[in-house]
Amino acid sequence: MATKKKRAPNVQNDSWVVVAADSVIDTKSPDEDPAFVRLRNPSTDAASLYMLGSGDAQLYEVKAFDEDFHSWFVGQTVQRDGRLLFITPMDPLYLILPYLMKAGKEGKFQPVDQVVMDEEYPVCSRLLSCTRSSTSLHHIAEEKEVGSLRFHRYSEEKTMNWLKKKVERIVIALKKRNIYVGEGVKSTTYVRVKSESDCCEEDYLRYAHGLISEYISEDLSKALLKHLQLPELTSPKETEPPSKKRKLSDKPVEAGEDYTKFNSADFTRKPPKKMTAAQKSLAKVDKTGMRPMSSFFSPKAKAEKK
Repeated sequence: MATKKKRAPNVQNDSWVVVAADSVIDTKSPDEDPAFVRLRNPSTDAASLYMLGSGDAQLYEVKAFDEDFHSWFVGQTVQRDGRLLFITPMDPLYLILPYLMKAGKEGKFQPVDQVVMDEEYPVCSRLLSCTRSSTSLHHIAEEKEVGSLRFHRYSEEKTMNWLKKKVERIVIALKKRNIYVGEGVKSTTYVRVKSESDCCEEDYLRYAHGLISEYISEDLSKALLKHLQLPELTSPKETEPPSKKRKLSDKPVEAGEDYTKFNSADFTRKPPKKMTAAQKSLAKVDKTGMRPMSSFFSPKAKAEKK
């Protein structure tokens, strides 16, 4: 008896559907080609996927827009990972900040290359090669120069002021683009359902704070809320950051997922379930003339009037 051949699962997958600026992939030399890296997420403390480009001069975050049961057609093949990846520039200070805060507990100035170290994520040292890292460390740390050497120490005051400026810039951008926030807005579409005057400054600040909180720890988020002089809300709906209210949200790509390969599922067709003894006996019965069970519950047809 000939046996059916099993369809071998395709475990190779080197294609993704990505939305990114041309500058991400347009490099001058092969050494500047973008590379995916796994780094510690500053908000969750877990591994997330990022991208370093332009010879490690630029950091990008990788986020996924995901829906259930989606796939893509790429050329003549089916891309089983139906996520839509977004690659956007990111400030490397967000990822450097947790290391400075940890070292800051010692209360002494240290070389930053001895601070940004991680046995689990050794690639984190490449963050110091980013252009914005070397020119922006003074926003979150105190600096001291001894000869040709430069030392840094975490500063809570500078960090709060830096994060506050981030919040204020988001508020300005929201207003400039006429994006309304607060209770008078449908969270899934951001369509205004109340008058513009009902959107107060606090609504914008809370919304911007929620966005920034996706890149910092929970303790730092609470400290920033206090620095913005915003009281904590007790309503469960209001305390959720804006991204949590959306039905479909852009999420950081978890580095634990090897999305460069197919999910190697078993393509073998499952055999039909075995019938019980009662089912086998019933199958052998001559059903000629028998009415189906559903006929006993259907409404009776009305007799035609003569």
